[in-house]
Amino acid sequence: METFASGDLVLDVVDGGPADGEVVVLLHGFPQDASAWDLVTPHLHEAGLRTLAPHQRGYSPGARPRRARDYRLPDLVGDVLALLDAAGVQRAHVVGHDWGGGVAWALAQGHPERVASLVVLSTPHLDALRWALRRGDQARRSWYVLGLQLPVVPEVLLARMLRRGDLRRTGLPEECCRRYAARLGRPALLRGPVNWYRAPLRRAGRRGNRPAGVPRPAGSRTVTVPTTYLWGNRDPFLGRAAAERTAEHVTGHYLFLEVDAGHWLPERQAELVARAVIERAGVAGPCDTGATHLR
Repeated sequence: METFASGDLVLDVVDGGPADGEVVVLLHGFPQDASAWDLVTPHLHEAGLRTLAPHQRGYSPGARPRRARDYRLPDLVGDVLALLDAAGVQRAHVVGHDWGGGVAWALAQGHPERVASLVVLSTPHLDALRWALRRGDQARRSWYVLGLQLPVVPEVLLARMLRRGDLRRTGLPEECCRRYAARLGRPALLRGPVNWYRAPLRRAGRRGNRPAGVPRPAGSRTVTVPTTYLWGNRDPFLGRAAAERTAEHVTGHYLFLEVDAGHWLPERQAELVARAVIERAGVAGPCDTGATHLR
């Protein structure tokens, strides 16, 4: 499949690997697209897994609603459910990085019957992130979320930053900087991706006391599916406090892998990511919660 519908939107998807393999859904973050997984998917295909990597809402040309409220977390989760339905898949292994990790956590919480296993890269459980925003240095790391609430200006500045390749300073490889800039290097194309950051605060404004940039997903407050969480200890955006607290929000079999790396794990640690996905896909059922630190 190359596209799928979610309501009135049409999203592009990269479908690869053996057609009869167990399905792995790969959810990218900002300012990535489905190509963030290009170095990961060959390993998954070799292991017999089929991969579905959507260009998510705001990134696909046919799925760029203009209103911030159209990027609420339930809508983003709904896009993944629509992908599974279109592919005829009842349960999939779900992998998410950055904002895609937030969607993956929410999907596993609200719809565990659709998630065979979960691998999240970089992004802690959203409740752990809320907790950390009130303590330690996470609020300092997340300062940019407030700046993204301004109209127009963030899109103009981010487009300029992408074209200049400024994300190289955060560890993103040069070729990825060029590729992501080719998709999002104009202000008009960044409105949807920036709205991912605006939507949670707009909800917070209506409901009162939500921390900036962290939506509250519906469904169970814990994750019951087998879960692996990889966190880079040199990540400039997401700190240790939330990473370590994530364990409190998972009741299924849990592995925490601390990696000597930065934020861009799909691009920089592709073999490690693939190995974590393959190993997690082999978990048959729940067992005692554990934690592992990989350095």
